[in-house]
Amino acid sequence: RRTVLWLGNLRRRASMPGAVAASIMVSGWMDRIPTMGETPPETPHKGPLSFLSGSLTSFLLGWLALGVSRRVVGYYLEHPPHYASAVAQSIATALKTLLMGMCFLATFSFGFIGLGLFLVFIRSLIIPSEQRSS
Repeated sequence: RRTVLWLGNLRRRASMPGAVAASIMVSGWMDRIPTMGETPPETPHKGPLSFLSGSLTSFLLGWLALGVSRRVVGYYLEHPPHYASAVAQSIATALKTLLMGMCFLATFSFGFIGLGLFLVFIRSLIIPSEQRSS
C-alpha cells in the first residue's frame, strides 16, 4: 500500500508544470501504474502451447549450457593452472571454480525450469482452466 501511495505521488509530481522529468515520466511507464482506487488490468491466461514452448526453450538452453560446462571442464583438465606465485595460483583456482560453478548452475537451473514448465504443461492438459481458477 505504501508503494502505491508513493507511485501515485510520483505521478502527480511528474505532471506538475515546470518539472524537468515530467515529459519523461508521464509519457513512459508511469502511465501504466495503477493509482490507489484503480485495479490493475487482468493479464491473459497462458495456454498449454506457451508452457510447452517455454519448456522446450529452457531444455534447449540447458543442453547448450551442459555443452559449455563439458568444454570448460575439458579445458581445465587439459590446461590446469600452474603459476610460481601462490597468490596467482590461488586466484586462478578461484576463477576456475567460479567459472565451472556458474556453468553447471546454468545447466541445472535451465533443466529444472524446463522440467517445471513441462509439468505445468501436462497439468494444463489434464485439468481444464475453469477448474484451476476456482
